[in-house]
Amino acid sequence: MSNPSVDSLAVKTLSYAYGNKAALKDIDFSIGPGECTILLGPNGAGKSTLFSLITHLYNSRDGQILINGWDIKKQSCAALAHLGVVFQQTTLDMDLSVLQNLHYHASLHGMTRRQATARIQEELERQGMLERQNEKVRQLNGGHRRRVEIARALLHKPSLLLLDEPTVGLDVSSRKGIVEHVHALCENDNLSVLWATHLIDEIHPSDQLIVLHQGAIKAQGSVSEVCNGRSADDISQTFQQLTQAKAS
Repeated sequence: MSNPSVDSLAVKTLSYAYGNKAALKDIDFSIGPGECTILLGPNGAGKSTLFSLITHLYNSRDGQILINGWDIKKQSCAALAHLGVVFQQTTLDMDLSVLQNLHYHASLHGMTRRQATARIQEELERQGMLERQNEKVRQLNGGHRRRVEIARALLHKPSLLLLDEPTVGLDVSSRKGIVEHVHALCENDNLSVLWATHLIDEIHPSDQLIVLHQGAIKAQGSVSEVCNGRSADDISQTFQQLTQAKAS
C-alpha cells in the first residue's frame, strides 16, 4: 500500500556512467501519489538507464532512489515491493494462457492460490480481459498483451508503475486505449506512474513532464510550465528545441 505522506518516487542527485561515458548526470525529480509523469526523451537520452537503476538492475554509487520512502540500495526488498514494471519488450510466456502467466507471477510475490485468484480476476476485469483469461498469450494482439502485462504489474498493488515505451509496435487504436487506461488508473486508484516515451501524443495536459536529453534533465514541471517562456507553440516544438540543444 502507498503512503500518502511520502512521494511514490524520489530520485536525488543520481548519476551513472558506462566506463568513462556519462549516461546520467545529477538527475533530481519526484513523483507524488496519483501523479502521471512522462519521461520524454529521444533514443539514447538515458531513459532505459534510469529505469534500470530504479528497478535495481543497475546500481549507482552516486545519488539516491526512494520508492515510497524506501531506499532502493539499503532496503531493496521493501522498495521493490511497491513497484510494478512493464518493460518495452514483452516478458510474457507466449505458450501459457493469460491465467497461467498471472498465477506464476503471483506466486513469485508469495500470494496464496486464493489471494492470487481474487487479485487476477479483479485486474483482468479492470483491463477488460476477463473473457480472454484462458487464451494463450500467442493468440492475443499487441494491445491485449500489453493489458495483460499491466494487470500482471498491478497484482501486488504497487504504489508506483513504471512503463518503458509500452506502446511500441501497437496500432493507433491500441495505443490510445492504453494511454487512456493508464491515466484512469492514476485518477481513480491514486496510482503513480513514470512513463518513458518519445511520442508526444501520449502526453495528457494534466501530466507532469520530464524532458531528458543526453543524460541530463532539460526541463521538468507541468506541460504548461515546460512550454512557458519558450518561443514554441506546443510541447512538440518545445521538445524539439530542448533536444536540439547541445549538452553543456
